[in-house]
Amino acid sequence: MIRTNIVTLTVIPAIAYRQKIKGGKSGIVILRPDVSQPGMAEISRTSGEPIPNRQTNLKKYPPEAFKEAMTLTVGMPYKQQNYVKVTKDMVAKPVKEKEEPDEVEIALNEDAYKKVVEHYTDKTGHLSYDLINKDFIKFAHSSSIVRNMIACDDSAADIRDYIVYNKIRNISGNDDLTDAEIDLIVSLLDEVSPKGIFKELNSEIRKMKKEAKPS
Repeated sequence: MIRTNIVTLTVIPAIAYRQKIKGGKSGIVILRPDVSQPGMAEISRTSGEPIPNRQTNLKKYPPEAFKEAMTLTVGMPYKQQNYVKVTKDMVAKPVKEKEEPDEVEIALNEDAYKKVVEHYTDKTGHLSYDLINKDFIKFAHSSSIVRNMIACDDSAADIRDYIVYNKIRNISGNDDLTDAEIDLIVSLLDEVSPKGIFKELNSEIRKMKKEAKPS
């Protein structure tokens, strides 16, 4: 299973995509037209950083190339896809349909990510999505702002975002985390959840909205 979209890198002349690897983990694959062996890295569940494997030539596939690939492919869905062969035409220059201002690259706040992972690691040493959802649902029921949002019939997505952004800022101890930085943290956490990290939270929010409506 690889990512639907293949992205063009700027750090080196190459294309890249994400791929599910052994153990359900997420990995990055980089292909260069001048190198027969692809570069491969596993995305660490604890640090969120790409870790190149032993066979990867770091001179041809430097760490910054994997970081760029990781950022460009965040949030893209997986699907079955045949073998990808890279050509020089594919890496010459990204094709744009129209001129647009350059996007600002969002860097992972590693300290905040690690604190979230540590906070929700269970006794077996694994990141627990059950702990995350139980804690976020508890916050949803205790928050007067969430109750007001439900009373005002705000969308489930807006309510979830309020809960997620506030909880992650609180756990990380960093009130200056931007929404984009938090979205990147959530995307990395979501990589290892086959059903979606906030499935239970989303269901509870819909239930709360339904119960709040007059019968």
